[in-house]
Amino acid sequence: MNATTNNIKSWPHPMVESHGDYRAEAYLEDHIGGKLYSAQHSLPRLPIPAIADTISRFLPTALPLAKSEEEKQTLIKACEEFEGQAGELQKRLLERKDEMKDSSWLQLWWNTLGYLQVRDPVVVNVSYFFNFSDDGTLPQIPSDKSLGVLRAASLLYSTAQFRQLVASGELPHEAIGRKEPKTALCSAAYKYMFNACRVPRKDEDTYRIYDPSLNSHVIVACGGKFFSVDFVEKGNGEPLPLEVIEERLQTCVEMSKSGPSLPMLGYLTSDDRDKCAEAREELLRVGGSKMEEALKVLESGALLICLDENETPVSKKQSSEILFTGGLTSGHNRWFDKSIQLICTNNGKAGMTGEHSMMDGMPVVGFCDYITKRSYGEVAAQSSNKGANAGGYESADQNVKDIFGDCVAELTSTGSDVATHVVNTKSNFDKLVSAHELQVQSFQGYGSSAIKKMGYSPDAYVQMAIQLATYRLWGEQGGTYEATQVRPFLHGRTETTRTVSPASEAFIKTMGLRPKRDEMDASKRTEKLELVREGVSSHAKYIGAAAKGMGVDRHLLGLALSVKDGETAPPLFSHPLYARAKTWRVSTSHLTHPRFDSWGYGEVTPNGVGLAYSIHPNNCMFCVTSLREHDWPERLSHLLEEALLEMQTLDVIEKGPTSKL
Repeated sequence: MNATTNNIKSWPHPMVESHGDYRAEAYLEDHIGGKLYSAQHSLPRLPIPAIADTISRFLPTALPLAKSEEEKQTLIKACEEFEGQAGELQKRLLERKDEMKDSSWLQLWWNTLGYLQVRDPVVVNVSYFFNFSDDGTLPQIPSDKSLGVLRAASLLYSTAQFRQLVASGELPHEAIGRKEPKTALCSAAYKYMFNACRVPRKDEDTYRIYDPSLNSHVIVACGGKFFSVDFVEKGNGEPLPLEVIEERLQTCVEMSKSGPSLPMLGYLTSDDRDKCAEAREELLRVGGSKMEEALKVLESGALLICLDENETPVSKKQSSEILFTGGLTSGHNRWFDKSIQLICTNNGKAGMTGEHSMMDGMPVVGFCDYITKRSYGEVAAQSSNKGANAGGYESADQNVKDIFGDCVAELTSTGSDVATHVVNTKSNFDKLVSAHELQVQSFQGYGSSAIKKMGYSPDAYVQMAIQLATYRLWGEQGGTYEATQVRPFLHGRTETTRTVSPASEAFIKTMGLRPKRDEMDASKRTEKLELVREGVSSHAKYIGAAAKGMGVDRHLLGLALSVKDGETAPPLFSHPLYARAKTWRVSTSHLTHPRFDSWGYGEVTPNGVGLAYSIHPNNCMFCVTSLREHDWPERLSHLLEEALLEMQTLDVIEKGPTSKL
């Protein structure tokens, strides 16, 4: 797929400020046009299931988590009465769907209540990261530039091409399915990918998206300073020659080591959102119009590229920790509100961190696929084949601008509280990072090829291993969430696939809190294998329903939000087992990409784990996060390996030895 050389169409407005309603920015899709948005008007709307269907799906996912028989019986009673009690709420929800016929009945609630109104820091709690595989074509012999600068330049070169495809609408829309015609996916999120930034506000944040035709720059963070760098041709949006980008990035590195000393402003995006809003107001108060312009430059940059020149990670764990938060050594070198941050370390490791509010991970996977597909060597060859003369461009010294360089006097004046805000937010950031632990389990035993030969869906099979491992970690099952995209629907985002079921409960309890080593007993082995099959089948069936918008969690949320002030909600909503069943102690998500070494995100409840995973043909990767006080990630990593090997042993013994003749 090649980037077009057509000019990017200018927008009706240079900047659009979103308040979380996809409908308000939908006119840009018609304005931009092209293949990317060609299916938008024909996408179906997110359905609302019948209450009876939702309750019949919900109940089996909750009962295994009951603490007593009485709790089970009272939940069953609350569910039996729910349909009669929630009839009016369902009517209101159906009316909302009719009123929002040009959208999804859920999206505004989801974007605001689930993201923009949430006051927790986005780092750890909201953002996610991808850790890219190494680029073997980077020079073996060091040059005057770090491998990080070289890799960053090649990623920016490819970013320019992908951004051109998105901004012009020439990128084909995503589609899923094995048969033609494939099912088109919603493209709304792409408008929030480039030249975009979340903006902290008191009570509810906003999201600014800028006209890409007016903004040909990228933001470079190095040493806690932020620079503006042009990386595309102003006329047609094509990438500048690779060596020009390299020189400009190297200039950022050099400028970061000298010049005026400023407070580490990146920390101001890492705290509680109301505190971030207060800090932003203080920046604007002391900096005036110069600060307003500086923030506009930062927000409108295509994306942020972080040059962590002080970092030389080797292991997947070390790389993941830097990508996840920046850690105690590079957290200052981030602007966590930018929609996309590419991160490159001194030794050429690379990855990205994504802000989650208006855009889920799958469109970003497409972007990362594009920019990692071509190596540094291939990009260098393509750039030189164009025959562009690097001497015909503005010098790096002229082009690179220190974004906050003109605001030094104001930021450091006696009347400024910016330094105090930075000290406080850094302290909170350090506490947040130090309170968390991350572990990467790179399981080399087997992967999707072997699982398919056993006759299972790889995803559902690994979910059963996760159930067994967490059961052994805690001595009980915990509510488990697997993210399932519903982008076949207009403005659809995700639905929950619940892994807890009578089938998964029977499987883990038969396997036991510790391996029983009874695989050689044919009857016990047969029983366990049958329970694996039933658990896998149950999970796959639930995923199929969730992908069609027929899960339970979004529907129940909509019903709960339809209760008006002063009204009494159905008792089900306040039942302790209902609450426990949607407390995601195990927050999972599956993403497999051949050029991702790891990926991950934070836990969603203090008493839980974040568990991102990939299932490659011959290995599996798990990234486990949790609060450090629990000491869970290393334990769970071991238990995942134990579960996968134990499940494999059942199959191997059942099938018996194969002849080598």
